[in-house]
Amino acid sequence: MSASQTVQSVLHPNGSQSSAIAQLWWLMFAVCVMVFVIVVGMVIAALVRGVQRRRQDAVAVTAAGTLTRVVSAAVAVTVVVLFGLLVASVWTESTVASERASSAVTIAIVGHQWWWEVEYEDPIADRQVTTANEIHIPVKRPVVLKVTSRDVIHSFWAPNLHGKRDLIPGYTTAIWLDADRAGLFRGQCAEFCGIQHAHMAFDVVAEPAADFDRWLNGQRRPADEPRSDEQRRGRDVFLTARCAACHRIRGTEAAGQVAPDLTHLASRATLGAATLPNTRGHLAGWIANSQAMKPGNQMPPNLLAADDLLALTAYLESLR
Repeated sequence: MSASQTVQSVLHPNGSQSSAIAQLWWLMFAVCVMVFVIVVGMVIAALVRGVQRRRQDAVAVTAAGTLTRVVSAAVAVTVVVLFGLLVASVWTESTVASERASSAVTIAIVGHQWWWEVEYEDPIADRQVTTANEIHIPVKRPVVLKVTSRDVIHSFWAPNLHGKRDLIPGYTTAIWLDADRAGLFRGQCAEFCGIQHAHMAFDVVAEPAADFDRWLNGQRRPADEPRSDEQRRGRDVFLTARCAACHRIRGTEAAGQVAPDLTHLASRATLGAATLPNTRGHLAGWIANSQAMKPGNQMPPNLLAADDLLALTAYLESLR
């Protein structure tokens, strides 16, 4: 599915949690529309009757009694409606938080300024997978997201799948969700977290279980060995320049922990937390000077010779 087909809308739910939230929203919307129509209708009726009616004492007394009854009835209806909405809200909250399953896929998500660290947990350490800004989940299977932050408060929001969840530094909470159908769904940080808050997005790829298992097994492999002299030179540039101090590529000596894992960078659709498409030109530009594309991010410019930049780009493009 291409980026142009990415969906981000609370009105197009794709899971049990998002469906419950959408149903509550439509219920509240319908109630509010009905209340608005009734109030406007009564105001218009009152204005018309006021023009037609003479202000006589007897009529005033009758009108006062009628007004009392109307106001009392309106208060009673308001209490009933608000109580009904309260019950619907509690029911929705219970539905959103109720899913549990021992077979769930467990994903730890950490918010950084301004990108998402994504780790697929596994009891066997060498089967764990770490990626960034792209979350793959199987269709019709429960998924639990363990979310936290490393710096400031972020907010994880994939509106097609769930509501918002704030990420508090040093505090981990869990979100349960599932996907009803395959698709590519956009999410974003919904809490202002700095100058690049608007460029802190992510993609959720919901896919059939067989495709998900194939993707996950592929991500567990270490990086492929370079296949050409240019790619080998690019790997040497990566390891000898300051790239390896921050980034990790499994299967090499690069073991940085403060920036996204690049082991399978070329398999991702975007760069810079969904800021740019992952193309050769954008990748080379990001390496050379990411500040020109996403000012304020934590990656400094890299003053590389043209041949070294091309070789490094070729190597990173081979990491699938």
